[in-house]
Formats: sequence, C-alpha cells, structure tokens
Amino acid sequence: MDCFDPSSALPLHLLRLISPSQPVGSFSYSRGLEPAVHAGVVHDEATASCWILGVLEHSYALLDGALFWRMAHALEQDDGAAFRSANAWLAAGRESRELELEDRRMSESLLRLLIDLGVKRASDPANVRLTYPASFALACAHWDVAPPTALRGLMWSVVEAQVAAAMRLVPLGHTSGQRILIASLPVIERAAGRAMTVSDDDIGNVSPALAMMSAWHEIQYSRLFRS
Repeated sequence: MDCFDPSSALPLHLLRLISPSQPVGSFSYSRGLEPAVHAGVVHDEATASCWILGVLEHSYALLDGALFWRMAHALEQDDGAAFRSANAWLAAGRESRELELEDRRMSESLLRLLIDLGVKRASDPANVRLTYPASFALACAHWDVAPPTALRGLMWSVVEAQVAAAMRLVPLGHTSGQRILIASLPVIERAAGRAMTVSDDDIGNVSPALAMMSAWHEIQYSRLFRS
C-alpha cells in the first residue's frame, strides 16, 4: 500500500541546492572570517561559534534573509519588478569590495548552472547582475521549494560554509564543527523568523566588525580564501 504524502515530503531539490558539492565556489570564501582569525578575534570553538552565529542572526538575517524572503514571494507572484527591486537593494548593501565580488561570482556560477539545466528564468535578459540570494531564489522557485523552507536552507548553507572555513583557519576539529552546526539550529530558526517579519524600514546591515575585517582581508599578506 502506498502511504506517500507529498505534502510532508522532504524537499530533496533543496538538499541538492545547499550541498557543498553545488558548483558555485562557496568553499573559496570566508566572508571576513579569515581576517578575524588572523586578528585573533576568532581563535577557538567558542569565538568561532559566536562570530558565525552572531553574523547570521544580527546581520545576514536583516539584509540577505529579509530581501531573499521578498524576492521569493515576488517570484511566486510573478512580479519581476519587485524581484529586481529587492535584488538591487541587496546588491547596494555590500560593505566591501570583496563581499560584493564574492556575491557576484557565486551568483554568476549558479546562474550558468541553472541555464545549463534549462531554468528559463535564469536566462531572462532582465535578470542580470543578480545577487547570490536572488539566483538561489530563482532555483528554489523553479523546483517548487516553499519560501520558508528555502530561507532556512539558504541560512544553513551560509553557516555550513563558515564552519568549514573555521575548521581550516582556526583550526577546529570535526567534533567542534559539528557542535557549532548543532548549536546553529535554534539560531537559524530565530534568524529566519526575523527575516520573515522585519519591516522594510528596518532592513539593513550594520556590522562594522565584519566590514572592517573584510576590507582588511583585501591587503592581508597571506591568505587561503578569496574573501
């Protein structure tokens, strides 16, 4: 007897989209974590967890997360103007040249993949210079991943990439990495909740430490990551 309930199915396409094997180059970026380690701000499991989860909840959620939420709903409503407006807002919020280039390169990689896979919206000439969250929203819309689930998946991918970077930079062991990932679950829930409810007037990214670390990384003598 077939007892499969489509409404409760795990969004397997989302697992593919957030997998580290997704060819977008996320492994090559640290999003300011490398200079934070170099400066001694992040130096063990506790400080790595504080940095990674703090940036997610107090910076990423209120800019990338909030605007991803709006872009995902704009795609559901086939509102191209609202989608591109939120994308432009997000692109204008990057606080350093490195963060802007990281976002653009990852987006370009994902868009090329989506075009090769036949995702029509990805080849729309109007959808140029997209941020990575915008390209991710296109992918999730194409494979019918609901916006709340897609938002949590996007946030998980950010945390997982940062933990992988911390394991190489601090360095941390695999057990420490797993503890941070486990600790991230309630933080992701809170961050997603904030992203889904924040008003337009409160969207913004005020993270001076992240901005300074990212800018310093541009002139750091020796480095493993591109940002």
